[in-house]
Amino acid sequence: MNVRFFAAAAAATGVEEQQVDLQDVTRSGPFTLADLSVLLEETFPVSASASTPPLSELLTRCSYLLNEVAARDLTVALKPGDVVDVLPPFAGG
Repeated sequence: MNVRFFAAAAAATGVEEQQVDLQDVTRSGPFTLADLSVLLEETFPVSASASTPPLSELLTRCSYLLNEVAARDLTVALKPGDVVDVLPPFAGG
């Protein structure tokens, strides 16, 4: 699965993309978008940018796209090959 970070989320992680191998994630049930959020917080505990809050703070305000479709249900199961976009709030218009 590919996770793509945009704007402040990319600044906080220091990367624009992160591969997640779902076979490496041990869960008794499906791996969900909520599980991914926890994994990302653990993977990026501090911000890579002095001017950006840590990812854990940003994720509470982020929107997600799953395979280019808005995903509001954090219990949705993720599959290998999925693409998840992490979109913090954007300023401007």
